Amino acid sequence: MTALAVIAGCSSAPAKPAHSSSPRSYSIYGERAAAYAQKMIGTHYRYGGNHPSKGFDCSGLIQYSYSLAGLKVPRNTKYQYRSTRYVPPNQLRRGDLLFFNQEGKRYSHVGIYIGNGKFVHAPSTGKRVRTSSLKNRYWKRSLASTRRFETF
Repeated sequence: MTALAVIAGCSSAPAKPAHSSSPRSYSIYGERAAAYAQKMIGTHYRYGGNHPSKGFDCSGLIQYSYSLAGLKVPRNTKYQYRSTRYVPPNQLRRGDLLFFNQEGKRYSHVGIYIGNGKFVHAPSTGKRVRTSSLKNRYWKRSLASTRRFETF
């Protein structure tokens, strides 16, 4: 099951472009999305999950958190990656996305940055949404890109 999540980039649901219904600045969306993601800590992992009552996979957690913040974003990691722009790691802000390469699969995992070198993510089957540190050797080594949603 974990292998399926990694291969599919957490979900295979169709993606939709990121857009907002009002011209708020990114910082509001990112800050709110990070806060909502933190409220989901402890929720069960579920492949294809995108709601706290069902559980979350990594991209479902991102989609749900940004949805509550008021920004519609794609459902899977591939399209979340494509809908964001690169941000240098030393310029990360709350709500930025961290993309990881796992088991040789490009951008197969995503988390949301919450500040101080930490991020919230839905790791894998049998685990729960949690906070992890970019100082951890595994996460530091597998970090592939740091990115931010643009709003229009």
